Amino acid sequence: MIQKEYLNKIIQGDTLAVLKTLPDEIVDVGVTSPPYNKGENKKGWLVKNVKYSEATDKLPEDKYQKNQIDVLNEIFRITKPGGSFFYNHKIRWEKGQLLHPMDWLKQTKWVIRQEIIWDRMIAANIRGWRFWQVEERIYWLYKPEGRNLIGEELKPKHALLTSIWRFPPEQKNPHPAPFPLALPIRVIYSVMNEKKGVVFDPYCGSGTTLVAAKILEQDYIGIEISKEYVELSEDRLENYKSELKFAKEEMCKHVVLKTFKERKKLGEFTGRYGPRDKKRKITTDNQIEMNLFYYMKNEKS
Repeated sequence: MIQKEYLNKIIQGDTLAVLKTLPDEIVDVGVTSPPYNKGENKKGWLVKNVKYSEATDKLPEDKYQKNQIDVLNEIFRITKPGGSFFYNHKIRWEKGQLLHPMDWLKQTKWVIRQEIIWDRMIAANIRGWRFWQVEERIYWLYKPEGRNLIGEELKPKHALLTSIWRFPPEQKNPHPAPFPLALPIRVIYSVMNEKKGVVFDPYCGSGTTLVAAKILEQDYIGIEISKEYVELSEDRLENYKSELKFAKEEMCKHVVLKTFKERKKLGEFTGRYGPRDKKRKITTDNQIEMNLFYYMKNEKS
């Protein structure tokens, strides 16, 4: 059992230090975006340079990566077998060297299940040394259950959202680098579906992940070093109902009218190699699918 002292609270302190005090295997799913170690001087004409309250974003790169490996391994320890952690980061380019999150993710205990592209639709570049970078990465990290490296399959209504996520960062937020509520809502809703459990964010910032957890009726645990951001998060959690409409907008995207298995069972169109029974019932949805299939076929011929 998880001690109540941890649940539905934000623990103020250094992430790694606090993590070492938490019990093993208490978390079902986590979502976070750590400081990117951008040196506190990188900015664009649309985006200001990032400076966090009570935390530095300027470390020697080797120390930064070592810290992230240690943090991720501690999160692995406190995550239940079969659990997931979603890690938002970006590819950086410093003095002619490309720094990729895979450089340190592959040194952790996690199975890297997927690399998701977050199209933020906004760039922080101020010079044209490279094509303007509008994307960040979200790494789906998985803790195997025994020898099962695959894990459970997502429900079709979640999996059909694809591996490219397109929404802008949060605009009306005093935190310098917030991701939108849609991001943790999508993660938690997709992985947990109807199950209940514990959601974790080790760099909870303005509390977006925790608000998503509360909206989805999950328990949560957050860690944040800044007293200012802890207070901001607690205020958002208290007033979480004001953000319900944004969560519902995301959840409405998680829908599939009929699964492949259901179409096959009903003898409906399932693609080129589907049922060939001419007497099968042709529904409206079935006819639309067939029209689209034959239109595409004729376009290619």
